[in-house]
Amino acid sequence: MIIDCHGHYTTAPGAHTAWRDAQLAGGPLPPYPPISDDAIRESIEDSQLRLMRERGVDLTIFSPRASAMGHHFGDEAASTAWTRHCNDLVARVTRLFPANFAGVCQLPQSPGVPIARSVAELRRCVEELGFVGCNLNPDPSGGHWTSPPLTDRSWYPLYEAMVELDVPAMVHVSAVTNANFHATGSHYLNADTTAFMQLLQADLFRDLPGLRLVIPHGGGAVPYHWGRFRGLADMLGRPPLEETLLGNVFFDTCVYHQAGIDLLFEVVPADNILFGSEMVGAVRGIDPRTGHHFDDTRRYVEALDLPADDRAKVYERNARRVYPRLVV
Repeated sequence: MIIDCHGHYTTAPGAHTAWRDAQLAGGPLPPYPPISDDAIRESIEDSQLRLMRERGVDLTIFSPRASAMGHHFGDEAASTAWTRHCNDLVARVTRLFPANFAGVCQLPQSPGVPIARSVAELRRCVEELGFVGCNLNPDPSGGHWTSPPLTDRSWYPLYEAMVELDVPAMVHVSAVTNANFHATGSHYLNADTTAFMQLLQADLFRDLPGLRLVIPHGGGAVPYHWGRFRGLADMLGRPPLEETLLGNVFFDTCVYHQAGIDLLFEVVPADNILFGSEMVGAVRGIDPRTGHHFDDTRRYVEALDLPADDRAKVYERNARRVYPRLVV
């Protein structure tokens, strides 16, 4: 079985996004619109599901569109309402296509609001909607990084709930308002790299050994600069990365060229890599050098000629270990 750990509902029905536009515009807010099952099927079958079938992917771990989480817009109440609608819509996808999608929730984060207030939505999504994980935004300010590091104890109420529920988080930022950063070209990759360095500097996993975090997009700059991080750990008097992080931190294969995938697998142990594509996501075009979609990441993994055991880990077993609530 091939499990894609990184999928977003980027093709959600237009009525859903129109309601969000109305919410952000201010003024009287209309009721959330009715969205039929047929509208959801149409949004999935000829996009996400078609591509999964074409590329041989069996199951996608599916969450609301990351760039649309928009935690920096509005206040806590606005974020909470939007988050519930997004998660409920993903839950409907998982009910309509139970063999193909497993839900992951966004959280109702808001700048300056304690993360403990997001725990109730996490519990609702896991216990009532059957979700298998969450997306955690380390920068709900939208590119200004006003929150404390992920290793700060202010995050612990969420982490403790995650450990109790036995679900991981993918560390994933949303849109950006800082003009210095392109959302998917720099903000996302900066966040991936920043999260890893924060984890390197602290003892989060000593306090919470059952906590599991997925750093997406191949880990940002981490594999490319693995020697730098090893060296910094040594300079800072930290234990080796293999001892402090690799039991709890995982990377996906959302890297859109062969050389990048080759390096990821050369540097990071296969036990720590989960297959992912983020298809119908940030990079949707066709690579003129290969004639294939950039985000068809299975092609890159297949070209590695991995040992059968490693291939099984990357495609399925690691995902089941990191997301143990998966039942498909």
